[in-house]
Amino acid sequence: MRRTLGWGMVAATVIAVAGAPVGAADRSPARLTGSAEFALPYGQDDDVRSFAFDVRSVPYSRPIPLPGGENGSPADATGTVRVAHRLATQGITVRFEAAVDCMITSPGHATLTAIVTRADEQASDFLGKRVGFSVQDGGRNRDRVGFTWAASADQNEAGQWGPSRIGTCLAPAAFATVTHGDYRVRHAELTAPPADN
Repeated sequence: MRRTLGWGMVAATVIAVAGAPVGAADRSPARLTGSAEFALPYGQDDDVRSFAFDVRSVPYSRPIPLPGGENGSPADATGTVRVAHRLATQGITVRFEAAVDCMITSPGHATLTAIVTRADEQASDFLGKRVGFSVQDGGRNRDRVGFTWAASADQNEAGQWGPSRIGTCLAPAAFATVTHGDYRVRHAELTAPPADN
């Protein structure tokens, strides 16, 4: 059996202990969909911030050139995140889009990352960078979101502070309350790697 970044052996062990694996026909991919505006719990202002998600899991679809990475990861995902920030004081809306590369779910929760592929001039520093998001699906009017660029920083080797380098599927807890709109998380368990041919 090939090792897939350590995930493969763990997943195979779980299946062996639990009995026969669930058939592929019984599984639906994890999904995150919806669009909503949210309010920050700090630094309140008149700005309008919104995220729109259309994401689904596609396990073992992104092989990486590392030992054990040839099959990809059970958290591989695809889809799009659209971010909009209406700056009230300037009367403009800044937008960017990002292509999803990873998502992990639990019942009512999703954590994902995406690479920014398009950005307005005011957000051009985001181009090519990975950003992280978290969503809590608490039902209409009870959802929450979190995101990395407002809640994460890091130090380099010289001790200087700056933006964090975001690994796949990393994001803070969902700290901001949705004020308008709705997110829907469909949970799916992580799966074992494909059987070797």
